[in-house]
Amino acid sequence: MDKQENAIPLIDCPVDYLIGDATGKIMNEYCRFPCQIKCGVFILMIEGSASATINITKYSIRKNDVAILEPDSFLLIHEFSEDALVYYILFSSAFLEKHTFSDKFRFSSLQLRNHIISIDEEKAIVFKEMADVLVKACNTQPSMLNTDNMVHIFGFLQTTYLNFIRLDDQYVSKPIDRKEELYQEYVKLVMAHYQEWHHVNDYAKAMRVSIPHLSSTVRQVSGKNARDIVDDAILTDAKAQLKMSNTQVKVIALSLGFDNVAFFNRFFRTHVKMTPREYRNS
Repeated sequence: MDKQENAIPLIDCPVDYLIGDATGKIMNEYCRFPCQIKCGVFILMIEGSASATINITKYSIRKNDVAILEPDSFLLIHEFSEDALVYYILFSSAFLEKHTFSDKFRFSSLQLRNHIISIDEEKAIVFKEMADVLVKACNTQPSMLNTDNMVHIFGFLQTTYLNFIRLDDQYVSKPIDRKEELYQEYVKLVMAHYQEWHHVNDYAKAMRVSIPHLSSTVRQVSGKNARDIVDDAILTDAKAQLKMSNTQVKVIALSLGFDNVAFFNRFFRTHVKMTPREYRNS
């Protein structure tokens, strides 16, 4: 629970919560491959900038940006600037499940519109000072913080984050239109069903829209083909499993809905230009 630059867990917290900061140099050590996090993550960019992909969407992160990553999110860090400084508060999967947050800690329709929000300098300073106080409280002997305290802090952070979103001018002045709403519904379905539904027609049927209408809407909103979004989700999961576990390629293929490993190998090689085993060993 100490504020240590070199002690950021990659997947989950070994304890109920961790609070600290990290420089761009430290964060760039994680710029290798996607991983599926199991903890809940709150971050505040204090200085500098960064780029990262959350699930299947790439984001630019700048000074005074705040983000929440829910458990089971896929995270791929692309780059942090040399002057970057990020504050983080992590809540372990065990903490979230024990305190019944696992089902509640899910993105609202507002959050799905953008995982990253910008806050003004005054609010950013308050968040930074709060994190500093929490670190100091952790390091007192005995610690002034415990799991019961952090339950309340977790609730405060999530509620405050949602309030920031609701008050953000871009959400107040630009109500979501039907095309964006349809696209978000599609992405949400993809992230929920990519392991079993590999074809756009499965999603069109579930959404009760025609395939041409869905494909056209997705292309207009995101610039991507609807099938590319499904493939991106499958590939992100595959890469995370290949790099973060010793699971056999055959087992990974089956978990992602492929009938046999040959189909999976062909799919992976088409998109990544190497076989799953080559990727794992690269």
